[in-house]
Amino acid sequence: MPQKRRSQSWTELKQAGNECFRAGQYGEAATLYSQSIQQLEKSGQKKKEDLAILYSNRAASYLKDGNCNECIKDCTESLELVPFGFKALLRRASAFEALERYRQAYVDYKTALQIDWNIPAAHDGVNRMTKALTDIDGPTWREKLPPIPTVPMSVKESLAQVGGSASSSASSSQQNGVVDNKKKAPGPEAVKKAKALKEEGNGFVKKGEYKKAVEKYTQSLGQDPAEVTTYTNRALCYLSLKLYKEAISDCDAALLLDSANIKAFYRRAQAYKELQNKKSCIEDLNSVLKIDPDNMATQKLLQEAQKMK
Repeated sequence: MPQKRRSQSWTELKQAGNECFRAGQYGEAATLYSQSIQQLEKSGQKKKEDLAILYSNRAASYLKDGNCNECIKDCTESLELVPFGFKALLRRASAFEALERYRQAYVDYKTALQIDWNIPAAHDGVNRMTKALTDIDGPTWREKLPPIPTVPMSVKESLAQVGGSASSSASSSQQNGVVDNKKKAPGPEAVKKAKALKEEGNGFVKKGEYKKAVEKYTQSLGQDPAEVTTYTNRALCYLSLKLYKEAISDCDAALLLDSANIKAFYRRAQAYKELQNKKSCIEDLNSVLKIDPDNMATQKLLQEAQKMK
């Protein structure tokens, strides 16, 4: 048996890590990513982009497990290999924020926005950090910030390719990779079309025609893949259709765009409950209660989840 484990390639180990991550087994995912990193480094290939993704994926596992210091180390390692990788920046920013290191979090969120202005999670992060730092340091809070690096135009252009490969990371499925690799914002016509299709989907939901609603939401996301509510709406339909893994994928995509989206956390928790994944269900419900402590529906679902075997 050990022989078989040793013969696994770094890509197989990475894939196994991705599967564990999607199943909510974050400790096992981190172990597999570590083995993949070792294999890749031993192979002598030294593929910077691949290593950067592995470190960023392991960082995501650490972040999910609340191991913020290790997450920060891995993100920093990833960013040394491929400067200005926006996933690593966002993950490190989240870890800094969790550790109440708001100045560093602000710098990472702002740097991510230089790379791609269309990341709602980064905008939300900047807003939260601005409020927190104003409360702590008063109106002169900006004077105490570390320097914010300037992202060169050449890096922005080259990141179009790197961003595409990063979309295969642990926290997004292939279907939702569009969130990561659409660097250009959709034009006004596409946004208008997406909105109309979403409204049609909403109409079908009101009639209880969830399959038809899914079709409309999917078409809408084809026009505008960065609209958070379309993902959470489609997740609701998938829950009604008992397609729980698809619901989780859509909530993952929504949380990539908006890391504090209550509907995404709540609906993902509902899906995890149906899949008997008690740990992940409770984690997501606790995430909701951190944002909205008086959310009665979440409190009720949490009580039910805690009784699960």
